[in-house]
Amino acid sequence: MTYWLVANPKAGDGQRGQTFWLNALARAGIREPRKVGFDDQAWTEEIRPGDVVMVAGGDGSANFGAQLCLEKQATLAVLPSGTANDFARNLALPEDPEALCSLVAQGSTQKVDVAEFDGRLFLNVAHIGLGTLPVRKSEPAGKKLFGRFSYGVELLRRLNAKRGFSAEIRCDKAVIRGRWLSVAIASGAFFGGGNEIPEASADDGQLDVVAIKPRSLGQLLLTFLTIRLNRRSPDRTSTVIQMKGRECSIVTSKSKTVTADGDVVGETPLRVVSRPRCLSVIGARVVSTAPGKARL
Repeated sequence: MTYWLVANPKAGDGQRGQTFWLNALARAGIREPRKVGFDDQAWTEEIRPGDVVMVAGGDGSANFGAQLCLEKQATLAVLPSGTANDFARNLALPEDPEALCSLVAQGSTQKVDVAEFDGRLFLNVAHIGLGTLPVRKSEPAGKKLFGRFSYGVELLRRLNAKRGFSAEIRCDKAVIRGRWLSVAIASGAFFGGGNEIPEASADDGQLDVVAIKPRSLGQLLLTFLTIRLNRRSPDRTSTVIQMKGRECSIVTSKSKTVTADGDVVGETPLRVVSRPRCLSVIGARVVSTAPGKARL
């Protein structure tokens, strides 16, 4: 078995790069991993089943690692170094770097879902509408200054300027149509820097669609606060709708940008299918936000 380390030097504030993780890994007993880069990916041909690919970066970097590990039947180890790090939250990873590297050395693995679309995948969430703005409009300097809160800052800055868009949402056999401010399709239980998706987990074999209708800023904030405090799926209110299914699609009246795991990936229409428990990852456990389940 070989340990591979690939670090994204542009992730987060740049403080958790290759040298940072090499030192932490060495203290955990992983002293000479294969050091590789994102730019030259010839090394990916050398990965064998059972290898551990350690990815230091954010959710976009984890996405790259997941696609590679699925193809090579390897195990993904996420070393959170980005702005949001939502995928890592699904795995109850220790915040302390040395404790995390010890978990990697122990080889504690879990199986999680991935979401597949157009021959690609995402681990966390795909956005259409307002939710794409943090990716398309946030500046790197803003990310470094505000960290994961830069996403919320950007949304609040632009919220009142958006009137929404018309779309049809299908989730298995259920269909809803309307005008939406934002639509998100999630595979895990967290998005946007730690926001929870009620009654979800990264290994339940389900996609969660959260659709938000255009409303005043005050009404939206009250709705989000209520959902966060109740920690359960919203009722079919006039503001937020949550749906679950193995297969979901979004068709908009006009083409809309789609982002996934922090990157622009195309335009609507979007069709997503859940691939249950197909990815092997290093993790203490898979976190569930359902009532009565183990959580962070």
